[in-house]
Amino acid sequence: MNRIYFDHQATTPTSKEVLNEMLPFFTDIYGNGSSQHYHGREAGKYIDIARRQVADAIGCKAGEVYFTSGGTESDNWAIRGVLDGYKDKGKHIITTCIEHPAMIKTLESLQKKGLADVTFLPVDNEGFISIEDLKSAIRPDTVLISVMTANNEIGTIQDIKTIGKIAKENNIIFHTDSVQAIGNVKIDVKEMNIDLLSMSAHKFYGPKGVGALYRRNGIKMGSFMTGGEQERNMRAGTLNTPGIVGLGKAIEIATRDIDKNNKYVSELRNYFIKEVESKIDNVYYNGTKSDKCLPSNANFSFEFIEGESLLLRLDLAGISVSSGSACSSGSLEPSYVLLATGRAIELAHGSLRFSFGKNNTKEEIDYCIENLVKIVQDLRELSPLFLKKKGENKYV
Repeated sequence: MNRIYFDHQATTPTSKEVLNEMLPFFTDIYGNGSSQHYHGREAGKYIDIARRQVADAIGCKAGEVYFTSGGTESDNWAIRGVLDGYKDKGKHIITTCIEHPAMIKTLESLQKKGLADVTFLPVDNEGFISIEDLKSAIRPDTVLISVMTANNEIGTIQDIKTIGKIAKENNIIFHTDSVQAIGNVKIDVKEMNIDLLSMSAHKFYGPKGVGALYRRNGIKMGSFMTGGEQERNMRAGTLNTPGIVGLGKAIEIATRDIDKNNKYVSELRNYFIKEVESKIDNVYYNGTKSDKCLPSNANFSFEFIEGESLLLRLDLAGISVSSGSACSSGSLEPSYVLLATGRAIELAHGSLRFSFGKNNTKEEIDYCIENLVKIVQDLRELSPLFLKKKGENKYV
């Protein structure tokens, strides 16, 4: 069976170009990049190259880039670092109710411990926050505004430039989780008034287990991990040289090819949406169909059926998709993101996220549609709610 992968927002395959760039750093250039001898200096040289590649991609200085283990660590560091560095000003943080669990759970934990006071902004039915709500939430003790660039479930892209401008005008630090956005959204941290930004390589065809945090010069933050003096004494731990090299190459390619890839992937996505809506009844698109959506994202709720059942049946047909965030997919609870947009619990339970990549084809989408139509029909014929609507309920 030829398997089809439509879950690129969970992770992307490491591209061969990126892998080839990484391979020498496992066997040939294997020194510890923090060591002062030849082998260490040689590895460190390529770490510096990767740092510049990241900086060039988002419009910052190389010295403002810090390597981490991924998006979750970068998000945690941003929050905890700002609270530590600006505790004299206050502990109020403004964020949204549809952030990634790395943000939501961290903030909830800090709030329970009395270490933070958090305002979670609501969103409309497309997943956008209200700029007026944001302005109204600002207080004298607000130290951080954190709004994700693009949502990981429904793909909605927030007005980051305007949010950053508001933060700057009010002397508040602005962080954005750009884990889903890098490679899909053009980002210039200076133009968009971003002070802190999180990213993760495996979302843009790089390796897993490596990410970065952009920290604008002048932002006060404590170190997140203590031990050695790596990353200018800000993040202890031996640097993952192969991963960092891969991240640098991946972000260079992603930004270089962003227009070409976005055009191709969005055409696939739009074709998929059209086919789903024309061939399946009682289906609801989640998010926005405007250009303020990730080009890869298509999230649907299928009435009368469970998303998990649909996911498993598609998997048996050789098609991999997601029932929501990969970090929450083990939960049987409905998506908090969809509930926040006003979706009923029943529809939230019947949702699937399809996310396409640059290597997918129209033929793969046609195969998916063919199977999706049949599987939805089969599952609905087993649903008492569907049979009741048809007036054929034999079970009640």
